[in-house]
Amino acid sequence: MIVVVDSTALSLLVNPAATPPSDPETGQPVTLARERVEHMIAGLGTNGTLIIPTPVLAEVLVYAEVGAPGVLEQLNGLARVRLRSFDVRAAIETAMMTREAIQAGDKRGGSTDPWQKVKIDRQIIAIARTNNATRIYADDLGLISFARRLGMDAVSTWDLALPPAETNLFTAIGLQADGSLAVASEAVGQPEPKRRSLQLDDDTGEVGA
Repeated sequence: MIVVVDSTALSLLVNPAATPPSDPETGQPVTLARERVEHMIAGLGTNGTLIIPTPVLAEVLVYAEVGAPGVLEQLNGLARVRLRSFDVRAAIETAMMTREAIQAGDKRGGSTDPWQKVKIDRQIIAIARTNNATRIYADDLGLISFARRLGMDAVSTWDLALPPAETNLFTAIGLQADGSLAVASEAVGQPEPKRRSLQLDDDTGEVGA
């Protein structure tokens, strides 16, 4: 599978201190957001590819400031990651999408975002389409809506599966890995799980390459 990420997912991947997005249903920050993204990448398999469009990379590097060289080095060290530019094919794809929107009577294609953002979103989608990506991981609602209107599968951080449960500060006191309570129907009639020692020095955040 070939997938694309937006700036939020990329920030979570390269910056452990990145602010997690808020789940629109709860209004609360997504729990274990970085771990979800890492688990998603690990699940791509040996034939999977994660594409980072250069407009997305540019946005992340702005906030990386002096850490930008380290971000690039980190990304270049990930076997499944590919940086893809806004090239001639993507430019043609963007022009076609914009022309179709204008002919339909709304150059923004139904978006309420500023025109400059609409143009950048189209560039990101154009890079995705010209590289045969079938899914985009994004938390930006405007980009999600645009991708879905064009028939792409869009998945957000709050939709990503949690990694397999491991011993952490939550599970050590009987909660689930993300800190939530166990579902009552699952807990009824079940034997009390064996307690495991809490290991604070486990390295569980490494992205599989």
